[in-house]
Amino acid sequence: MSTKKSIYSYIIACIFTQSLISCNDDFVSTQPLEEVPKEVTWSDPALAEAFVFEIYNGLGQGGFDEEMQSSLTDESMFTHPGRGINTITESRSNSADQGMIKDSYGYGPLYGRIRACNIAIENLTEPMFSDNSRANNLLGQAYFLRAYYYQQLLRFYGAVPLIDRVYELGEDDYTAARNSYEECVDFIVSDCDRAAELLTGGSRGQGRATDVAAMALKARVLLYAASDLHDISTASGKATTIAGYAEPQFLGYTSGSRTERWQKAKDAAFEVVRMTNLGYEMSLTAPVTAEEGTQNYIVLSLGGGSKAVAADAVSEILLGRYFIDLKDEAGNYVGRNNGPNGYHNWAGNTPIQNLVDDYEMADGTRFSWQNSAHSSNPYQNRDPRLYATILYDGADWKPRTADVAGRDPADQIQTGRYQINNAAGAVITHQGLDTRNSPIEDWNGSYTGYYFRKFTDPDPAVVDQNTRQYIPWPVLKYTEAVLNYVEACIELGEEAEAKNWLNKIRFRVGMPAITESGEQLRTRYRNERRVELAFEEHRFFDTRRWMIAPQTTGSKIRLINVVGTLKPGAQVRTYQYNTANYNYTYTPVELEPGIENRQWNDKMYFMPFHRDEINRNTKLDQNPGYE
Repeated sequence: MSTKKSIYSYIIACIFTQSLISCNDDFVSTQPLEEVPKEVTWSDPALAEAFVFEIYNGLGQGGFDEEMQSSLTDESMFTHPGRGINTITESRSNSADQGMIKDSYGYGPLYGRIRACNIAIENLTEPMFSDNSRANNLLGQAYFLRAYYYQQLLRFYGAVPLIDRVYELGEDDYTAARNSYEECVDFIVSDCDRAAELLTGGSRGQGRATDVAAMALKARVLLYAASDLHDISTASGKATTIAGYAEPQFLGYTSGSRTERWQKAKDAAFEVVRMTNLGYEMSLTAPVTAEEGTQNYIVLSLGGGSKAVAADAVSEILLGRYFIDLKDEAGNYVGRNNGPNGYHNWAGNTPIQNLVDDYEMADGTRFSWQNSAHSSNPYQNRDPRLYATILYDGADWKPRTADVAGRDPADQIQTGRYQINNAAGAVITHQGLDTRNSPIEDWNGSYTGYYFRKFTDPDPAVVDQNTRQYIPWPVLKYTEAVLNYVEACIELGEEAEAKNWLNKIRFRVGMPAITESGEQLRTRYRNERRVELAFEEHRFFDTRRWMIAPQTTGSKIRLINVVGTLKPGAQVRTYQYNTANYNYTYTPVELEPGIENRQWNDKMYFMPFHRDEINRNTKLDQNPGYE
């Protein structure tokens, strides 16, 4: 099979069959059953559509890989050894080798998708079928996908070679040098504009690109472009690896006005923000109750994918990675992959204390371990989003499975150790069911004392260990565009407008208005973005583009030790969280360094090109710190 034609072979099984012919001389003209010729694909709108739709498979599982990107940040840690993920956080491995990075940000796989986009654009610009509306819609999707995959490369590696045509066999040279960062941004923005133009007024299939998704992607790219990391003058003052790099144009802007770049970011974000019909509960002028705030955040996080929760927030997802009955995929098992071992789950990515501490108190003040009222009951009166995002000691959760139900009739998370009475009345220690000392699959227990709740279907009928869930991954969503707009407004000094929209997000989750200005406003905004977009693959990039990663990603993992001591006179045979029976102490400590010893190296602002890519393309200059 030729390389040129094999690109079409992956669509044949589902959409094209050929009848067997009788045994006569015509068999020599039989078309191969495992591929569709180019001329057939692009003259048939159904085949052309199938080709374009296959390109979406480059989205992988969205962010629902077993090893999540959050565990490369100060959001969570990956529990199980031997997977290689902690070699990245410890700055001692080529990160391009790791599974989750290969799937979503792999250099070779992304260029494979870009090649497919280029094929589609080449053949749909002047379509060979008469349905122009359908052709334009598919062309718009191809432009969007090319922009999206280049954006994935850009925010991970910095500038890359821009390939906008289909290479043919027999060409003299297949190597290509990196374009400048500015050229990459301009190229992606141009593709987004073209996609938005072609997709305006077109059909809006679930999980497919739209004009609004194209505008949101443009806003994200321009926001990144205006940030500290990509202003070489600023970045050089904060990182010696960047200051000493011979080709800074690959990393950011070496000239021009940052104010103009912020203005472009603001304008692009507002094109999405002004479509207020897409926002969920964004017209409030005062905070809802704490209970309503938690519920609103649960609804947002589930994206309409749970039968147990109303689907009111579906419009918030501008582009989602959806999971359906026809395919049994890894993204169906977020609860199993990350849930408590006491429910027979795997505790893969577990939240860390560093994140939990950044949820404010319900009155908007900072949580502090130095405040005795806070430290004596750290899960009381916190930002309502905490309760919708993280499972902590004593949190109510689903019914236990039948074999465990008798040990926990209250269905509460147990991540501590507690005193109870044995049959003779003597005081003994009960190890929590969801710990690494549990009688239930202790090897799958959390080190941190926390579990993942966000993106986990709360429906009791969904038994996470063996039942699929259908929560979509938010590739792009309205709230991100609002936060992008807020950030640009802050950097332009338009603080009243920034606070207006920032407080809309806070009001719907029951949090009070932010009133600060200047650097304090920037700090509050960044924390707001942190908790609002937790586990959504933003923190990895935000801490880099703000150039605060040494203080965040480079911080040691902190966890919580919980101890429950019986009060005088209390008699408990079967443990249950109960402040009438127990005095609880909460002690934050650092994770043992033998498990994961995080550190930061400034070369980690950009990921390295794999050695094999450098060997294949001798014009590809390596990123700083990896030469």
